[in-house]
Order: sequence, then C-alpha cells, then structure tokens
Amino acid sequence: MKGVLFAAAFSLLFSLLGTPLFIKFLVKRGYGQFIRDDGPTSHHTKRGTPTMGGAVILGATLGAYALAHLVTLTPLTASGVLVLFLMAGLGLVGFLDDYIKISKQRSLGLRSKQKLLGQGLVGVAFAVLALQFPNAQYRTPASPFISFVRDTNINLAYYGTILGVILFIIWANIMIAGASNGVNLTDGLDGLATGVSTMVFGAYVLISLWTFNQNCQTNPGIKCYEVRDSHDLALVAAAGMGACFGFLWWNASPAKIFMGDTGSLALGGALAGLAITTRTELLLVILGGLFIIITMSVIIQVVSFKTTGKRVFRMAPLQHHFELVGWAEVTIVIRFWIVAGLFVALGLGIFYAEWVVGAG
Repeated sequence: MKGVLFAAAFSLLFSLLGTPLFIKFLVKRGYGQFIRDDGPTSHHTKRGTPTMGGAVILGATLGAYALAHLVTLTPLTASGVLVLFLMAGLGLVGFLDDYIKISKQRSLGLRSKQKLLGQGLVGVAFAVLALQFPNAQYRTPASPFISFVRDTNINLAYYGTILGVILFIIWANIMIAGASNGVNLTDGLDGLATGVSTMVFGAYVLISLWTFNQNCQTNPGIKCYEVRDSHDLALVAAAGMGACFGFLWWNASPAKIFMGDTGSLALGGALAGLAITTRTELLLVILGGLFIIITMSVIIQVVSFKTTGKRVFRMAPLQHHFELVGWAEVTIVIRFWIVAGLFVALGLGIFYAEWVVGAG
C-alpha cells in the first residue's frame, strides 16, 4: 500500500511542478497549438498555446513508478512494465503526430494510416508479450479469455494456441485503438480529457487493490481473482492518476498547456492496458462511458452525413456541438465530468456487486 501512496504522491509532484517548466521550454521554442479554422471560433484565442504536455504526464507516471519501487525496495513486475510500455509506445506515436503539426504549422500530423500503423505495432508487441512471462502459478499478465469484471467463459484460445494468440492480438488491439482514440476525441476542451482520465485511473486503483486483497494466490476462495501483479497495477494506476491530477492544475480553463496526442494516446493506452491486465476489459466500456459517448457521436455524424448528406450534430465530437449551441466551455467540461463520474461510479458498483452476489 505504501508503494501506491508513494506513486500517487510522486507523480502528482512531478506533474504539478514539472509542467510550468515544460511550458517555459515549449514557449521558448515556439511549440504552440495549431487551431483549425472550421472549429468553434472561440478556440481561435487558443492558437499558440503550448502543446505536447502529455510528455509531462508520461514522464511523471514513469518516474513515479520507478521511484516508488526504489523507495519501497520492491521488484518491478511484468504486468506493470507492460502497461507502461504500452503507454510510452502510444505516447511516442502521439509525440510524432504533435511534432509534425507544430513544425509544419498544420492541423494534420501523421496521416491516419501512419497513426494506425504506429498504434498497431505497439499494440501487437504488447499483446504478444502480455501472454508471456508466467509466474509460479502459471499466470501471465493477460489472459486469452474475454473478461468483464473477471474472465468470462469466452476463450479466444479454444480453437488452438496459434489461432488463439492471433484472436487475442486482434481483440487487444481493438481495445487499445478504441481507448486511445476515445481519449483523443475527448481531448478538445480545457481539462476535459485530463479530468475524466483522472477518475478512471482512480477507479483502477480501487479495482486493483480489491483484486490484490481477494487474490487467489493469497486468499483462495470461490470468488477470488486470477489477476497477476494486482498490487503493482494499483501502483501504475495511482501514478497515472497523480500525473493527470497535477497536470490538470495547468490544463484547466483557461489552459496554459494542452496534452496533445502525446497525452491522449498515452492515457488511452494505459487505460486499455490496465483493463486487459486486471481482467476487466468490457468493464472499461462502462468506466470510460463518456469516452464511448463522444466516440459514438463522431461515428453517428460520419455515417449520417455519408448516407443522407445531413448532420445529426452541429459539430462532432459531441462537446463541440454544445459549444455551438451556446454552452460555455467551463459549463460543458463540468457537466461532462459529472457524467463521467456517474459512469465510473456505475462501473465500480457493478464490479463490487458481482463479488457480493458471488460471495453470498
């Protein structure tokens, strides 16, 4: 438990104190945000605001994780390292996207195929490695079973090892692409994606600590959890939560810095990695319900326009629709935070209710 508290505290301090230093560095180099002309006109005032702030979130998370282990003299685990590998790998893809936008002064960074290729390479590497490194109980960081609040009976390896690995890789990459792009689409208003990510990371701190206390390895029973390295996953989630919380101080309206794709892709990857390794893959759909709603608004808008020539929303993603309706940016962010908090509460309630019903 000390490691979890240390990770949260260290990442909070690193992010809170490191962000203004990074802002000065970006301003000195002229790395400012490019604003699309077809977006809400209120965003034009944000042109030139430093971006790529996700590098601070990523650095704070990685640094806090390492320092917490150093202070508590505990070894790193395969699960924790793999989640951070996924986070850092997608953060690198986002960094390349942001850097091209800044250096070329355009709204397009990496082309969609290039971005998907980068996400895919990192995702495949994570998925393959996550089925390796069995511990003494033959548990690997990930499982070939599709999970909700724990592994279900749907076994992707049912038809054979090789096909099972391929199916798991596909399934994991669907999750990774969905989560990372969901956070990316949500990142459009000051503090919105950062605040929502903080809540979901907080949920995974609680879930990981609960599965650690009810783990089959130390507390066997009919409803124990077959999750490897639960405590270290709580530490990773705490580091991510603290990093987002500290960054939010500077990212809240009016934002002094944006996280950019560096941050949004990294955060989405970390959340997908936590869902896979904690065996709560489908539960992430509920915990990150706001990300799903915003992603669906884009899909609905595109499908409607291509099939009927009409738009359902004034602009997608959904948060920009409400801007054009006349809602103030701060109002949208706070109300969306409330919705996100309700989804997180619902997800945690379902997670706990499953254990209560099963234990009874």
